[in-house]
Amino acid sequence: MGAAVSDWHLASQVAQAGQLGVVSGTALDSVVVRRLQDGDPGGHMRRALEHFPVPAVAEWIVKRYYRPEGRAEGQAYLPVPNLTLTPVSKSRDLMVASAFVEVWLAKEGHSGLVGINVLEKIQLAIVPSLYGAMLAGVDYVLIGAGIPSKIPRLLDQLSRHEYASMDVHVDGATQTYATALDPATVIPAGSLPPLKRPTFLAIISSHPLAAYLCKEQVTTPDGFVVEGHVAGGHNTPPRGRMQITEGGEPVYGDRDEADLAKIAKYGLPFWVAGAYATPEHIAEAKAYGAAGVQVGTIFALSSDSGTTAANRQKLLDALAEDRLEVKTDALASPTGFPFKVVPMDGTNGDDDTYRARTRICDLAYLRTPYEREPGKLGYRCPSEPEDDYVRKGGELSNTGGRKCLCNGLMATIGMGQVRSGVQEDPLLTLGSDLTAAKELLRRHPDGWNARQALDYLLGSPALQQLPEESLALAGR
Repeated sequence: MGAAVSDWHLASQVAQAGQLGVVSGTALDSVVVRRLQDGDPGGHMRRALEHFPVPAVAEWIVKRYYRPEGRAEGQAYLPVPNLTLTPVSKSRDLMVASAFVEVWLAKEGHSGLVGINVLEKIQLAIVPSLYGAMLAGVDYVLIGAGIPSKIPRLLDQLSRHEYASMDVHVDGATQTYATALDPATVIPAGSLPPLKRPTFLAIISSHPLAAYLCKEQVTTPDGFVVEGHVAGGHNTPPRGRMQITEGGEPVYGDRDEADLAKIAKYGLPFWVAGAYATPEHIAEAKAYGAAGVQVGTIFALSSDSGTTAANRQKLLDALAEDRLEVKTDALASPTGFPFKVVPMDGTNGDDDTYRARTRICDLAYLRTPYEREPGKLGYRCPSEPEDDYVRKGGELSNTGGRKCLCNGLMATIGMGQVRSGVQEDPLLTLGSDLTAAKELLRRHPDGWNARQALDYLLGSPALQQLPEESLALAGR
């Protein structure tokens, strides 16, 4: 769910209720250091960093970014280093420590299950983020927005503190490129016992992808999250040639519907996501053989999510007045994947608001590496200034309609960057199916928390007779 919408607090609430709470692994280095710059309310970041296995790393992070009084009004956030194929040691350590912090806090004080969701599209952050999460004892790893065939091997290697590498897609590559992490450069060799190897769930949208991943043992996950195109955030593009409506939305057809019966035949547990957020849908998923469902929207709208109170209230007001719209924008994401956008006035989901924004790519999580010459890489993003993108060899046509997801999602959680006195506007995302949200608002007109969302999901007599193991995964 965006960047820290499904944060440690929400995941903790869900895990303590007996379900699997999932933290977002997106941009965690920026999230953690911006919390520190905002004064670290509650002292949570510093408390978690005190438990990081390398005190020197925790100390420099706090010294560099912590502002006891918080930022002055209108003051910009200090940046973090942009992701690169070969990050400097402090960038690498910050990514490891930030993932550790988010998972450690989510697991603090209870024995419930916690997972982390990492975007395959942000390949340069995957290895250090997984290692940091594993140092904190993460129970599940969920990865989508791509084909996560290398993750099982990575988890095996990292659980033994071994050197781990992963091939990276590079535009125009004439050779193979990989990003890597040697845990011994982060933590002194031999100072830690082997780590628990988390359960890996591949987020997929089709049974052919399940077949591909299960073809070889080395690529087979421990289970699946089968996510339909009505889910929030990024969606898998339609199979075949993409057709786009006049409103800018991709056209999905029967080929884009996953065959759950075929997926069940692989014998791996699976959860269903995207318009499965009612008690009836949970029962339906169980009837297909699913272990349960993954739910995002009603938790994103809950008071326990990382969404700011102001942004959440705008969404709830629109929902109450039956004017809440969710668009599957074919062009918004720099990744080329469709992305769910709420086109609300005053947010970057509104085209007029976004056109008034000065294009800039400073967080740069969704940049794509490209080969400038053999062995030398550059980085570009279709959402950066058009002239910069073209100068780097990109096609001008690829910049049309692109939005800066990185800055918009950070603003959604109240951490929008400030430049020349102007603060970034939020970019809001939800799933298309608002049935469950409307029912919860009917029951709780002033809004609801995560426990109330779970009570709704699991409250029917039929579901109470089902086994208690992780019926619901909250977060994405």
